[in-house]
Amino acid sequence: MNKFLIIDGLNLVRRIYAAIPDENDMDSLTERVSVACTKLLRIHHPTHVAIVWDGDEISWRKQLYPDYKKGRKPMPEPLAAGLPALQEHLKSVQIQSIYAAAEADDVIATLAMKTAKAQGEAVIVSTDKGFSQLNHPRISQWDHFNQQYLNIAELEQKLGVDRSQFLDLMALAGDSGNKIPGIAGIGPKSAAELLRTFRTLAALFSSLPNLGAKQAKKLAEGRDMARLSYKLAQLQIDLPLNINLKDFRVNGPANTPQLD
Repeated sequence: MNKFLIIDGLNLVRRIYAAIPDENDMDSLTERVSVACTKLLRIHHPTHVAIVWDGDEISWRKQLYPDYKKGRKPMPEPLAAGLPALQEHLKSVQIQSIYAAAEADDVIATLAMKTAKAQGEAVIVSTDKGFSQLNHPRISQWDHFNQQYLNIAELEQKLGVDRSQFLDLMALAGDSGNKIPGIAGIGPKSAAELLRTFRTLAALFSSLPNLGAKQAKKLAEGRDMARLSYKLAQLQIDLPLNINLKDFRVNGPANTPQLD
């Protein structure tokens, strides 16, 4: 069975970079990232590995909602300048790159889902909890910095909803990290309470007459924003990839299928 290790490039690299005393020390960054990748290979024993990078194009999410990810700090100049050399180094040690046009998240999600549907196993290396919506038994998420798999049961307990409701929760309460708005006046706790009662957004919005007037008014006025927020939070899992798995095989090419 194929086992694809899919590394969220900037999620890994920017956190390692932040821990380097000298921001201009790209040699140290390259060494630390290489060590991290070697450790990942040793722990997971994948048949295939790729590191996926964000691109420079404006994402469809930002086109849809210009405030998406507004206020995020730009990539530090030394890191931006040193990134191509780092990517070339990783290539030399058989960690091949995949370059997204805009956001890496949708490419990672698509690659993981296509791998799983082809009866393979996908391990996503990222601390981004957004990947938790990929509810498939052959997809898992590894936190390199805490050296553990994402514990879905703990996340469900923390958020107060089931995994199947994660997107509904973000639609109602938003996501401050990505500047996904949600509904004004509906926070995570009240959103979780509503979903525990009504289970789905559709059931909730069809039951507004059963709620208090103030809360019903907030929900009614925010319905369109909830739909927008749901769409912004939802990962795309069907992008055209047009890659051949043999190019990402660990320890040399083999006869493996194409993921399109």
